[in-house]
Amino acid sequence: MRVAVTGASGLIGSALVAELGRQGHGVTRLVRREAGPGEASWDPAAGTIEAAKLEGHDGVVHLAGVGIGDHRWTAAHKRAVLDSRIQGTHLLARTLAKLAAPPAVLASGSAVGYYGYRSDQIVTEDGPKGTGFLADVVAEWERAAAPAADAGIRVATVRSGVVLSAKGGALKKQLLPFKLGFGGRLGTGRQWLSWIAIDDEVAGLIHVLQSDGLRGPVNLTSPEPVTNAEFTATLARVLHRLAVVPVPTTALYALFGKEMTREMLLGGQRVLPAAIQAAGFSFAHPRLEAALRHVLRRTD
Repeated sequence: MRVAVTGASGLIGSALVAELGRQGHGVTRLVRREAGPGEASWDPAAGTIEAAKLEGHDGVVHLAGVGIGDHRWTAAHKRAVLDSRIQGTHLLARTLAKLAAPPAVLASGSAVGYYGYRSDQIVTEDGPKGTGFLADVVAEWERAAAPAADAGIRVATVRSGVVLSAKGGALKKQLLPFKLGFGGRLGTGRQWLSWIAIDDEVAGLIHVLQSDGLRGPVNLTSPEPVTNAEFTATLARVLHRLAVVPVPTTALYALFGKEMTREMLLGGQRVLPAAIQAAGFSFAHPRLEAALRHVLRRTD
């Protein structure tokens, strides 16, 4: 395949580009600077993109966007999170729709935040939209890909869970406090965490590109979600540390603010990847402890 990738320098994008290359596929990276070999320049805020360099690709994977959990949810950061997703997705979808040789498929990044807080309820792709900032952002993000679908391109909005990698994301942020013995469950620990190992995330994206029947929302999470308390205990066990002191809600509010804490840390979704499993995808790391040992390279 020839595949174009936005967000190619990010945690998921860089791993995806490396695996596509390992498998012998050609990759065009979309970059926000002057393009070099194998690259195309774009600027979503300015509405510019080197469309000619996207002609003749088999698929596009769109992963670009400001990190949701990188900062406290100030009004400015929330606007940046939304704008980066809507502007980039709109620009890309409109551009692909107008190409003389458009791609067959657009795998557009999304998130399980779409479902909002669900307590213990199990949700699959046919679950309704939830409430809150994250659910609203994801809904608009997915709608922004409509011009590509309207043009006949197969569009899959890939709703990823928390991606586990030692190189970045939520897991990397937790490693130091856990190694120092300060790890603990968040609040009651009863909130659900839908997670996925980085290898399965990348393999799942490639499966979406290659599976003609996958369109619309596609959950990309392990088939075995866990509660925050289970995640905490498992990570501590893998690292040979204790995790007995919970992080109180008041401390989380002070660090992250109430809205971010309630939606990202104390809320959660118990998500199952029904669509991609029905399309024949097999997870290499479906169980949390084995997945953590794999991404952290722990064999003891």
